[in-house]
Amino acid sequence: MRESRLPRVRASELVGRGWLNTGGRSVTLADLRGKIVILDFWTFCCINCLHVLDELRELEEQHRDVLVIVGVHSPKFAHEADPVALAAAVERYEVHHPVLDDPELVTWSAYTARAWPTLVVIDPEGYVVAQMAGEGHKRNVEILVGELVAEHEAKGTLHRGDGPYVPPAPSEGTLRFPAKAIVLPDGHLLVADAGHHSLAELEPDGETLVRRIGSGERGLADGGPDEARFSEPNGLCLVPEDLRHSLGYDVLVADTVNHALRGVRLADGAVTTVAGTGAQYMVGAADNFVPSDEDEADEELASIPVVGEPGDAVAGLTAGSGTFVPGPRRHKLSSPWDVAWSEPLGAFVVAMAGNHTLWSFDDSHGSIELLGGTMNEGLLDGPLHEAWFAQPSGLAIAADDRIWLADSETSALRRVDPVERTVHTLVGEGLFDFGHRDGPADEARLQHPLGVAALPDGSVVVADTYNGAVRRYGDGGAGGAGEVTTLATGLAEPSGIVVLDGGSTLLVVESAAHRLTRIALPATLVGQILDSGSHRTRRPVTELSPGEVRLDVVFTPAAGQKYDDRYGPSTRLQVSSTPPGLLLEGAGDDVPLDRVLRLDPAVPEGVLHVTAHAASCDADPAIEYPACHLNAQDWGVPVRLVEGAPATLTLPLHG
Repeated sequence: MRESRLPRVRASELVGRGWLNTGGRSVTLADLRGKIVILDFWTFCCINCLHVLDELRELEEQHRDVLVIVGVHSPKFAHEADPVALAAAVERYEVHHPVLDDPELVTWSAYTARAWPTLVVIDPEGYVVAQMAGEGHKRNVEILVGELVAEHEAKGTLHRGDGPYVPPAPSEGTLRFPAKAIVLPDGHLLVADAGHHSLAELEPDGETLVRRIGSGERGLADGGPDEARFSEPNGLCLVPEDLRHSLGYDVLVADTVNHALRGVRLADGAVTTVAGTGAQYMVGAADNFVPSDEDEADEELASIPVVGEPGDAVAGLTAGSGTFVPGPRRHKLSSPWDVAWSEPLGAFVVAMAGNHTLWSFDDSHGSIELLGGTMNEGLLDGPLHEAWFAQPSGLAIAADDRIWLADSETSALRRVDPVERTVHTLVGEGLFDFGHRDGPADEARLQHPLGVAALPDGSVVVADTYNGAVRRYGDGGAGGAGEVTTLATGLAEPSGIVVLDGGSTLLVVESAAHRLTRIALPATLVGQILDSGSHRTRRPVTELSPGEVRLDVVFTPAAGQKYDDRYGPSTRLQVSSTPPGLLLEGAGDDVPLDRVLRLDPAVPEGVLHVTAHAASCDADPAIEYPACHLNAQDWGVPVRLVEGAPATLTLPLHG
């Protein structure tokens, strides 16, 4: 196993369009001298970036007097380059540190970032000491910060005190970044009020507050409406009437940042966790199930009843003497974003944005299981078990029981057949293609849609979030070609749609405007034909030499850790390309984190898709069952083949 370390180099200056969370001041590296600095390269569409924000929260609070986190926002989508949209995202996701607005990717390029998210650690003397891509680095960063504090306190180069963060003025209102809404049996509206970490029940007018379910404090706690806690809830689904009594709840909630599903009983507002442990599912980790022995489980989980018997072990998954058992409340989830009831499946479908999959949740039989997706991020149709998704974020059930899906990161509208277990893309090209273009579906473009709703005539409407629009897809009937039109524009990040009045009215959740907006549908349902063009994500291109190229994914376990091979190989590397012909040799899945690729000189440019996993654990031999830390990242590296260019591509997973 190869280990590499970065040379000792000075950190580059922080250059961008402006700053947020600094009270209007610009921040330079000289201002931060004496502090440990973590640059967090992120973009607010990216679920992995949002995971890293959550990973850093505790560390940020613990070391605020010596540590300064700087978010470097380097956008993927055109909408994310809008400074107003960025300011809203910083507020929405409760970012409590300075943020550099880097729309031209100037600072991104200076630090040779190639993936969202990327972390760069700078010591108090202004030198880069570590760079890591992807998520799951919390423990590595904790160890490194502790080492740097000890080293620089001894040298006298560590300065304690407040950093440059200045909190913005708090906003007020009934709703704060609402996500999605449903109509309750009594005609009231229930809104996932993500910014208030609660649910808001409103009168049918969409404005008058009836009650709030959830204390409003971020957290994971069950109980009555005043005690329960959520963390950025998104999707909502009414439980089928015949199941409400036996399940004990009426509404299922996708509690996104808690990585959990919650049940809400409308009679008294009681909230119960019905799936998820509160911890994030990590792809390839050995501890995605909680041990059945309660003395080995987390204390917070000890009171949760086991679904199933201790002998019902999941094949191949063990940890020490504990046996893993099936059961939704012992299964880690990853940022569930929406939920919908599927009659053919006899289960709820869960859009699991965090690992690019669909899951089925059957609480009557105590099961939650993978329904579709390989956990690779991308756009690939066909059988569900082979399909690729990219942050599925919106679900709707059509009258024919097929499932409409807003696949946000591929800006795609897709349709799942729950009987045949297949998925088909109607609109969308891939991870880097987007725009606002109406017309034939195979030429139409969306921009990061988060919501979808089925209309009575068989067509579907899409909350085209980053275009600020509501779009409609109709299949043309009798096998005709599908077409996309625009029904409304000028909306502030619409994220959910409710169909009212038999299909004549849409209730749109305008998330960034903190409100619900009614839209009357045109009588013909045709809408406008708009074309603002199509776009591709623009990132710096890496020049490589044609022919043989060495790919080196750098991973060095943090101090006090070692590679974790208790359950098999500790590393994994997958490589593919777009177009496939770019790679003559080197594609596929293998264990080592370095590989020789052969690039076809006849293919002048393309994208290398690299996925790397590396597991490490505590190296102390006195720890009988050391904790596992899994680091993972997907890179899409645009490359151009140029004679005489470098023949090595280095990607830092952690180094």
